[in-house]
Amino acid sequence: MPGKQPNLFAFQDVNALAPALRSYIISCQNIGLARHGIFKVAISGGSLPATLAQALLAEPKSKEDVIKFDKWEVFFADERAVPLDHDDSNYALAKKELLDKIPEAWGKPIVHPVDVEALDDTQELADRYEKVLVGSFAKGDSVKLPIFDLLLLGCGPDGHTCSLFPRHALLRENDAWVAPIEDSPKPPPRRITLTLPVVTHAARIAFVATGGSKKDILKEIFEIGNGLPCALINEAAGDHVSWFTDHAAVEGVQFPRRGFL
Repeated sequence: MPGKQPNLFAFQDVNALAPALRSYIISCQNIGLARHGIFKVAISGGSLPATLAQALLAEPKSKEDVIKFDKWEVFFADERAVPLDHDDSNYALAKKELLDKIPEAWGKPIVHPVDVEALDDTQELADRYEKVLVGSFAKGDSVKLPIFDLLLLGCGPDGHTCSLFPRHALLRENDAWVAPIEDSPKPPPRRITLTLPVVTHAARIAFVATGGSKKDILKEIFEIGNGLPCALINEAAGDHVSWFTDHAAVEGVQFPRRGFL
């Protein structure tokens, strides 16, 4: 593994995890703002938006403990080829669980949903979303890969993340920033996703994985690897990756935990 190993943080439960995740996100936010005046973050779906809401919508405890939503630029690490108000839409989930709950006084982030005019053609949907990334990250310059300040991701029970699935040909995509998938093993089948090189190129990557249903796959990711997407990200990005888990999710996982300061 290049560099250092990923950081594995384990907490008693989500109530203990959320404040630590908030602190980590604020640190990434402040580094991004110091670097280029905006915080560029991509989020995935599943149970993550609800956990993010618990972490980010808490009242600040000090002047350092502030989420500057008006400086955020939010992208989606993957999205389903469905309308933005559909139950399967990651945008709809993030909107319901988090974005709509941000108090007006805290400011609102710039949010980049997919272009619904291209839902019938996943390649076009991916190409249009990649153009959005180019417009934000390249701005006329030639950039090989975008560098997100932070990716906030989940981990599926099969070790998938974003819409990057185990043993799928998409894991070998090295040119596109955003790619289509027509045969997702998990419904709905038609999606777009950030590609593996874009994920591993991020400045920081945070996985959130909680509950006893995750312990078997986390054991496989951390102890064996097996080419699972989450394991590939651990291997490629090293200590740029931090896992926020609860004790139930890492029960029996033989990998050193780090204390969260």
